[in-house]
Amino acid sequence: MTAPARPPAGADPSAVEPTARDRLAILRRTRSVAIVGMSADRSRPSHFVATYLTSSSADYEVWFVSPRGGEVLGRPMYPSLEALPVVPDLVDVFRRVDDLPDAAEQAIAVGARTLWFQLGLRHEAAERRARRADLDVVSDRCLKIEHARFAGGLHLAGFDTGVISSRRAGPR
Repeated sequence: MTAPARPPAGADPSAVEPTARDRLAILRRTRSVAIVGMSADRSRPSHFVATYLTSSSADYEVWFVSPRGGEVLGRPMYPSLEALPVVPDLVDVFRRVDDLPDAAEQAIAVGARTLWFQLGLRHEAAERRARRADLDVVSDRCLKIEHARFAGGLHLAGFDTGVISSRRAGPR
């Protein structure tokens, strides 16, 4: 990964957010992704992201983690990161803020390289702990949106509409 920007004077050096180049480097080196907090409910963000990541749009080996178990998108949901048959490169977390320290500890324990907290998720102590354990940490960003941004498939609403039109944009 490229060197992150310098933190402001007096700031915790482990709290530097990865730049766009850093995030691109993370996505390029990632081969496997574990989605922690996976839901079988199609209306949940984790399901939306999983659908994208398991499509041909992204070339990742994707694993699902949910203590409820079961199956989604034709794949099993494992009860924990430890139960996965592989060590994921990137752990993408869809959990409540209070659960983020535990998610960070699990990612560290299994040997993941990157801890990724989805949109709206931040936990300074969990982020600091993961960084001190040499994990790259991305917070408050959507893995699907970031991937699509770099792959050229991002619509302003955060998804590729797939619509090609010669119509001019504007009011009708």
